[in-house]
Amino acid sequence: MKTKVKLASMMFLQYLMLPVWLVPLLPYVQSLDGGSEWVFACGLLMGIGTLASPFVGMFADRFLNAEKVLAVCNIAVAALLASAFFITSPATLFWVLLLSMLVYMPTWSISSAIAMAHSSEASFPRLRAFGSVGWVASGFFSLIGTSLFGIGAFDSSRWIFASGSLSALMAALLAFALPATAPRAKGSRMSVVDALGLKAFALFRDPVFAVFGVLITLSMIPFSWYVAYNAVYLAESGFRHLTFTQNLGQAAEIGFMLLVPSVIGRFGYRWAMVTGILAISLRYVCFLGAVELGFAPGDFGGILIHGLAFGILCIGSQMYVAECAPGELKNQAQGLIMLLTTGIGVFLSNFIFHRILERSVVSSAPLRHDWSKPYAIALAMSLALAFAMAAFFRPGQKGKSAS
Repeated sequence: MKTKVKLASMMFLQYLMLPVWLVPLLPYVQSLDGGSEWVFACGLLMGIGTLASPFVGMFADRFLNAEKVLAVCNIAVAALLASAFFITSPATLFWVLLLSMLVYMPTWSISSAIAMAHSSEASFPRLRAFGSVGWVASGFFSLIGTSLFGIGAFDSSRWIFASGSLSALMAALLAFALPATAPRAKGSRMSVVDALGLKAFALFRDPVFAVFGVLITLSMIPFSWYVAYNAVYLAESGFRHLTFTQNLGQAAEIGFMLLVPSVIGRFGYRWAMVTGILAISLRYVCFLGAVELGFAPGDFGGILIHGLAFGILCIGSQMYVAECAPGELKNQAQGLIMLLTTGIGVFLSNFIFHRILERSVVSSAPLRHDWSKPYAIALAMSLALAFAMAAFFRPGQKGKSAS
């Protein structure tokens, strides 16, 4: 029980430190002098940061205990976010936050590998649910800052970085108390591929995994666009507490995540993944209803359904990779799936939808968009991917696919 409390606390703090500044980041950058020129680049921060995940995973597989790697990464994040508090240049801010994300994003795969090493497969989603609790709790920084400290428009102020820095420091201190997770490949021969953390790409030799890898990456295009740009939509729609409002999706995620093992056990990875992608489709149906018909509850429906999509696609992907990867590649394999989903997928999502949004501008002062076309494109894309997942992903007996 003591170990589970530590692991749950690890997940809570690891996911608390990011959304408090990342969710309102684009509206904040837009408010800086010359910031509009850096909005697209800042939307890529998560995707670029994930590129370091396989390399950091290799380090935890071969050289240093995973909990110590986690502590070092969190200390670096705390220092970088503290420096971001004092920066007013959007260009300088971008580079500091990029360095922060390069050391932060690998912690998602490292923390998952630590949790899986000290728990059963069935209990991992329950531990990971505390990460969602942390994500939701990040919204209270805004409420506390506004109500108790009188920081007006907290989500549009530099205090978002101070909050993230404090959370990262707390996570670093906790990491030193986590159960030891030794590098399982320590002392083995290492090639250039190993040194770069790319050995997990050998999983693509399996055609079933290759299909899964491609489709889950493409699914992140409509999925991740919501994460990066929905705060902009909420701001244009008149919402005030952006982080708190969007975090309602993470609140629902807690309940959905607890159902992931049951859904996968009952229907298998194939149909579970199809369900997750269809949840993305339902999200954009809700948003289209809000935009086209003025159906205000559609905004909240689109936010709340996020939990189902994330729980099945992201957590289910981590569980599937854990089944496929050999013991000496566990950290790298988790880094690989992070690279595919929150790396390449996020990059493609921002690249595609930023250009769609550029063509949807209806007012430049203040900046306003017509959101109908972006949401319609995201809906069509997610429906096509749900069909492709059902047709081509066949994990077989291990994945309990219903053929």
